[in-house]
Amino acid sequence: MFSIETLVTFFTASVLLALAPGPDNIFVLTQSSLYGRRAGLAVTCGLCTGLIGHSTAVALGVAVVFQRSAAAFSALKFIGAAYLVYLAWQAFRASATRIETEGRGEANLRKLYGRGIIMNLTNPKVSIFFLAFLPQFADPSRGPIWLQLLLLGGVFILSTILVFGGIALLAGTLGQWLQRSERVQGVMNKVAGAVFVGLALKLATTTR
Repeated sequence: MFSIETLVTFFTASVLLALAPGPDNIFVLTQSSLYGRRAGLAVTCGLCTGLIGHSTAVALGVAVVFQRSAAAFSALKFIGAAYLVYLAWQAFRASATRIETEGRGEANLRKLYGRGIIMNLTNPKVSIFFLAFLPQFADPSRGPIWLQLLLLGGVFILSTILVFGGIALLAGTLGQWLQRSERVQGVMNKVAGAVFVGLALKLATTTR
């Protein structure tokens, strides 16, 4: 369905886009530093699960609604910003002991996985980005467009897993070293809270 040249070009572009600083990889970075490698990988899986939703939406044409409807775009945007503010509040009030004890456990990993899904799905810019980016590599002569878009979405998700997974492993290793100091843990928590606030403001003020 796709030529090797097309897949290589698309995969390379996807990796470069995943490496560019943005809300998702910053989220992975902060959570990995705070809670460890497993937590970062859980967030990565959550974000990529959200990408499945965006890929499906673009393939089915649902994302067009967010491009054409200012109300729908604004509603989802502010829901996402509100959720980030909630995460910032939790980070500011957490203690160093809580960072160390709650950062390991199945329940917390499930929570972080869910956070990744919510953060990704409540960012309407992702659907619009997919709507603008994926069709550039689709070719009507090579088969159904919707199937091509789903496959391209899968390749993009694979590149995201590789990049974000690498960020999670590196940041998690650094975080384990930093967590030996309770003072550093507290500072890291405040930094994470400030990052969440910054991401919330960026999302709330973004335009189509």
